[in-house]
Amino acid sequence: RDARPRPVESGTMPTQYLKRILTARVYDVAQETPLERADWLSRRIGNTVLLKREDLQPVFSFKLRGAYNKMANLSAGQLARGVICASAGNHAQGVALAAQRLGCRAVIVMPVTTPRVKVDAVIARGAEVVLHGDSYSDAAAHATALQAEQGLTFVHPFDDPDVIAGQGTIGMEILRQHTGPIDAIFVAIGGGGLAAGIGAYVKQLRPETKLIGVQTTDSDAMARSLKAGRRVELQDVGLFSDGTAVKKVGEETFRLCREYLDDVILVDTDAACAAIKDVFQDTRSILEPAGALAIAGAKAWIERESAARGEPVTGRTLVAVACGANMNFDRLRFVSARAEVGEQREAVFAVTLPEERGSFRRFSELVGPLNVTEFNYRIADAKVAHVFVGVQVGGRDEARAIAANFDAHGFATLDLTDDELAKLHIRHLVGGHSPLARDERLYRFEFPEKPGALMRFLTSMAPDWNISLFHYRNHGADYARILVGLQVPREDDAAFAAFLRTLGYRHWDESANPVYRLFLAAGGESA
Repeated sequence: RDARPRPVESGTMPTQYLKRILTARVYDVAQETPLERADWLSRRIGNTVLLKREDLQPVFSFKLRGAYNKMANLSAGQLARGVICASAGNHAQGVALAAQRLGCRAVIVMPVTTPRVKVDAVIARGAEVVLHGDSYSDAAAHATALQAEQGLTFVHPFDDPDVIAGQGTIGMEILRQHTGPIDAIFVAIGGGGLAAGIGAYVKQLRPETKLIGVQTTDSDAMARSLKAGRRVELQDVGLFSDGTAVKKVGEETFRLCREYLDDVILVDTDAACAAIKDVFQDTRSILEPAGALAIAGAKAWIERESAARGEPVTGRTLVAVACGANMNFDRLRFVSARAEVGEQREAVFAVTLPEERGSFRRFSELVGPLNVTEFNYRIADAKVAHVFVGVQVGGRDEARAIAANFDAHGFATLDLTDDELAKLHIRHLVGGHSPLARDERLYRFEFPEKPGALMRFLTSMAPDWNISLFHYRNHGADYARILVGLQVPREDDAAFAAFLRTLGYRHWDESANPVYRLFLAAGGESA
């Protein structure tokens, strides 16, 4: 879609927005954030990526610009009565900081799904927090009711000219900080205030610079609205990128985005996770999902443009607004697990092996040259074995080639890389009680993690004992940790003890562990 600017028929005129942006009172609380080159990412994708580091603001988000600009323009009477807002977290922190600075009461209505780190940050600045609803739209409806009851002034997170102008100062800084050509600026979109503000400034001075919005596939209200030519309200929104979880975009932001947006790119959760990792590798900073959307969008745009042209798109200068870093620490486990898939660096397969002597070893030898990220197996059938395996790859083409190679060697393979059920749940549920796991002994092994180490471990296992359970996941640590079930009859005690000694790896016998007895042992023996 090529949305070239058209004459504005209603609302605030472009020149008036320029004046609002140039005179915005944001620098009482905000700082001019740096525009930094992401060296590692730039080299990787063959284009210059510049990060606008709004994650470095005092509230770790750009939102304080618009919030303060709005509140600084209120009358003394309005400030005396107090303000109210609805927010998923970052706007709330901006309003709380502005209220603290201006000495007024602030009531913040936040969705119950808001990360605790954002709720605590708002409370720490003296604001009153009310948790209500599952999304911004739910919280906004409740805030409107409270506003009428208490005579407060509503500070909208995006659909207000003063808020839009405050966010527009980011565009002003970008053009001042980089005077050379900019091919495209990528901006995350929830309600549209950030994109509207940057577009209102940049498109007046650099109309040749593309402005590209980025949304998640499950919170794409702006993309749908632009396609329909009217504001579309979503029934539900995805909550991983909570900062952009908006069911309906603003009236004024929609009008401005229709004027100034050149395109909207949609990215999924895995792509957002990969972008968080990209920024960490360049800056050692951790963005929240919404804060990383612009980076994910820039990567997706380059990939799409390269595919359309039939050759790599290189040498472009791209600006991505890193707009927030209010990340809950416990989300990092999920981000880490999904980042490799998101950047197409991990492929996940379900492979079927004949349950016969030597087949496990033959498959292990086939996997041998690959960098294995996960290897799960539990005996369940007398005729076939199902193995859940993950490997590092250079892209989707390599994943397809690996699957074809497994098939060619007689191991039926199902590619699960894009299967949400497999990635979220099944990979953690491979196992259970098995009546076939007779004479099973459960051991944990530990050895230095390095390429090929897992397969060397597998080939060292004695062929005389059947492997009935196997679990391995590469956690990026110095040591690999593996759980193995071996079917060893009691008469083989001496031979098995000798095997463990010659193996040379640290190991622990978990056969008496009550957790094993409850969840994995044959027949479901009680603890």
